Amino acid sequence: MGEAPALLVDDLQRSFEQGFDLKPSGFETTLLVGHKTYVIGGINDSTSSGVLIFNKLTGQWVIPTVLGTKPESLNGHSSVLLNEDRILIIKKDLKSNESVWFLEVDTQFVRDQNKKFGTEVVAWSKGVIGNVERPVVISGPSGVGKGTLINKLMKEFPTMFGFSVSHTTRAPREKEQNGVHYHFTKHIVMEEDIRSGKFLEHAAVHGNLYGTSIEAVDVVADAGKRCILDIDVQGARSVRASSLEAVFIFVRPPSFEELENRLRARGTETEEQIQKRLRNAKAEMEQGKSPGLFDHILVNDDIEVCYDQLKDILGISESMKTAPITASKVFDLPADLSLTKINEKIVINREADEQKVVLDLTSMKGGAPGRTRGLDMYAFDQ
Repeated sequence: MGEAPALLVDDLQRSFEQGFDLKPSGFETTLLVGHKTYVIGGINDSTSSGVLIFNKLTGQWVIPTVLGTKPESLNGHSSVLLNEDRILIIKKDLKSNESVWFLEVDTQFVRDQNKKFGTEVVAWSKGVIGNVERPVVISGPSGVGKGTLINKLMKEFPTMFGFSVSHTTRAPREKEQNGVHYHFTKHIVMEEDIRSGKFLEHAAVHGNLYGTSIEAVDVVADAGKRCILDIDVQGARSVRASSLEAVFIFVRPPSFEELENRLRARGTETEEQIQKRLRNAKAEMEQGKSPGLFDHILVNDDIEVCYDQLKDILGISESMKTAPITASKVFDLPADLSLTKINEKIVINREADEQKVVLDLTSMKGGAPGRTRGLDMYAFDQ
């Protein structure tokens, strides 16, 4: 059971036993899924979760563990059940790029988390109109030229690519800005978010936690850019095991001897530091051969040749340098709307002017704890 005053559950239970309305005050929609009734709404309620569950088999109210990034408010919304595993919520009187949400109640992710937490779990996922290119995970040993390749890519195609901002529990250094250099957070908060499945990868370094959150990657995609993740092989393995659909690329040197020559040519590190990097590099090069981990292996013998190969893998060309970012279609969704489900399409009825908008879920993909993408929205043509 989630953290909430026991008094609320006691009051709800007494109300039910006395025959009062099933829908608690402050909540807005009620949906039956199997033997469970989900009551959704009112982020301002005292549970602060926005979700309550009534189990008809036990006759008990449950405050679930809520995962994912939830809406700031659910005041004013309509909902409809999809495929018995998630609930679609349309927030009213908002632009469509902020109004579509999914509450997952029996997806594979939720079932996995139920086992993990040993309690009732639901998970929020924000709906996004349109698709984005898959993120790019680039790994390789220190000194192999990953940074040079990424910098060339960012310089040549500045509107196409972006970096996610990592999280860390260490204190900010001079001139470092929260949300720009890192998302600075507390150790206990980041540990809880890791347990809740909000991080793609994480590592402990000198007593501090570092990691890449799903939200940080999604923010880049929301801006219409393709996210690049420059992480080590251990991090790549974690991302591969996550729900993120990415392109995994490993960059290796032509030989271990050449890598050592490049590290020494920098002239910026002590012999002890070089030896440590070489030990780590040897381990990473062995791990880079792991079956099924990387989709592509690039050998950086000549940086220009390697860069051209990278662009070929990513399917980008010269003509894309000035290509504008395509904005999502935006519709005004008034407060007086209702929903009708027709197969994999939701008809949003604007009752005031009898106009209709279709939310097409045919190409829906992704989901909690990240975004649900591939949605389409268009005017209904009768």
